[in-house]
Formats: sequence, structure tokens, C-alpha cells
Amino acid sequence: MLLHKLFSALKSASQSTNITHRLEHLDNWMERAAPEGVDANRYDHTATVKEYYEICNELMVFGWNESLHFAPLTPHESLEDSIIRHQRLMIDKLELQAGMTVIDVGCGIGGPMRRVVREGGVRVVGINNNEIQMEKAKMLNAKAGIDHKVNYVACSFMDMGVIEDNTFDAGYAIESTCHAPDKEGAYAEIFRVLKPGALFWCHEMCMTDKFDPNDASHRAIKQELMRSVALKEIATSGEVEQALEAVGFSVLEAVDRDIKEGPSTPWYQPMETRHGILNSAQYIHRWGRAGLIRVLKLGEMFRLIPKEPRRIVQFMDRTAKAYVAGGRSGIFTPLYCFLARKPL
Repeated sequence: MLLHKLFSALKSASQSTNITHRLEHLDNWMERAAPEGVDANRYDHTATVKEYYEICNELMVFGWNESLHFAPLTPHESLEDSIIRHQRLMIDKLELQAGMTVIDVGCGIGGPMRRVVREGGVRVVGINNNEIQMEKAKMLNAKAGIDHKVNYVACSFMDMGVIEDNTFDAGYAIESTCHAPDKEGAYAEIFRVLKPGALFWCHEMCMTDKFDPNDASHRAIKQELMRSVALKEIATSGEVEQALEAVGFSVLEAVDRDIKEGPSTPWYQPMETRHGILNSAQYIHRWGRAGLIRVLKLGEMFRLIPKEPRRIVQFMDRTAKAYVAGGRSGIFTPLYCFLARKPL
């Protein structure tokens, strides 16, 4: 069953035409985006992010969860339970009430959305410019029996011009605005479509106070995170708060949710070992990734499978290693969460 799911994910991820060229194109996005690059004037980061998820989405879901985000982890708690606990914290912070209409900014395949609808008792409008993810979200929402409580808008959250001002009672963005080419521009659009008094929860990726821009090793880790996760820039927590306030939000609270008292499990541990929370056979930790790459290479040698699946796994293995390096060094967190309000 597990192997069937894995190879279905690999087949789905690699069925796109010329995947090798697409991976190379994705991998060199920073060179194309550089001011001195030949394509600098034509570079579109939104297209890069879209390509990243089109290539990696199926394996990300297989290896992690339908909710494609990190969560604060605790010993003896499964990854799924940690994600559920984190989503319930967001629902509580947003003070959701039946009858509200909530915007999900960058909804992915709708993992958090399904919990918000079921437990928050609200309607949700999902924003996504990735047709593949949106179709998957529609299918999973129908299967969960909540499709009548969800609407979808196919657009970039950088330009939600099809949505009128002051539309939503609340909003959230979970690891989506980290991809924004312009943080202030993204927050300004979200601010515009929220009603006065509405709460906004956001789960960002940030450089921590430990990051030293003069440290070559720190810069190298940051560059690898940007390249492999398709992040145009990685803001500091201070820069995030400045951008929020610049567009008019009042920041009510902002905290790195990975910093906690008592026994804890680092957010990056599922990508590294099988200990503690890693009893799920479905998760591809570092040894699992290495073994899978060897198996796929063997299959290539006997001409049983094409090269594309291995190349996708190798790309994602590099991404996982970048996350672990950022977490181990303490200079990066994917769990900087804030609650802000649009003033009345």
C-alpha cells in the first residue's frame, strides 16, 4: 500500500513533459532573477513558485501531510497531531464564528481549509494560482463533504483585483506569503480585502536574530534555502512586522512558535531521523530519501523506470537538507506566527 502510494506520487510528479529541463529551469531561478541576469527584466517569481509546487506537490503530500506546513512539535506526538494542534490554535486566535466568510491566502490543496470549515463553522474562499493544486483541493473538499462551504479564486495573492475591498471577516496565510516577491505588496492586498476590524493570522518563514549577514556560512545557508524553496527573499521577523504596520495592520502578537519551554522536538527533525514523532512509515526522512534514491537508480540501470523520478527526489532531498541546516544553525524558522488586525 505504501509503495503503491509512493510510486503513484512519483508517477504523477514526473508525468509532465520534459521534467528534467523544468527541474534545471527551477534550480537556476536565482541566476535568472539576478539584476545582472539575462532574463532579469522578464523574470516572474510567481511563475517560479508555481513551477516549484507543480513539480514537488505530490511528493510533498506523500512525505509530509495534506497540510503542507510545519508545526511546533512535541515528543511522543505524531506529526499529524502536531499539525492539527497548530491549526486549532489558529482557529482559536482568529475568533471564528458561524456565518463568517474567511480568506485562505495561498490555499494549496486545502489541508488547513478543511479543518477551518469543519471546526470553525465558516465559509472559506481559497486563493491559488496553481491549477493543479486547486483541482486537487476541489476533489479532496468534495470527498470531505465540505465543497458547498468553499469557493475558489484562481489568482495570485499579489493581485486579487477580482475581489472587492472589505470582503472578508477574517483571513489566514500559512507558509504562502513567504514566497511573495514583495512582502509589503502581499500584505497590502490582504489588508484591502479584509473588512475593518478583521483578524489576520499568518505563518511566515523568517531569519532569526541569530542570523549574521557577515557570516559566510550563514549567508550560504540562506542562499540554499532561497534557491531550493523558491523564496525570493527571507525576511527577518522585524522586517515582517515593519511591512505589516506599513500597510496599516495593527500587530497584536508575533512569536516564533518553535521556541517553547520544557521538552520539545525541533521542527526540522522529521526530515532528519526516525526518532520520537517519526514512527509514521510514510515519512521520508534522510535515510529513507537516500535509500529511495538508490532504489530508483537501480531501477534506471535495469531500465524499469525513467530518470525523472530520481531527479525529483534528489531535488527534494536537497531542499530537506537546506531546511535542516537552517534549523540546526538556529538562523532560520518556518514558524514565525503573528496575529494582526485591520483597524476599524
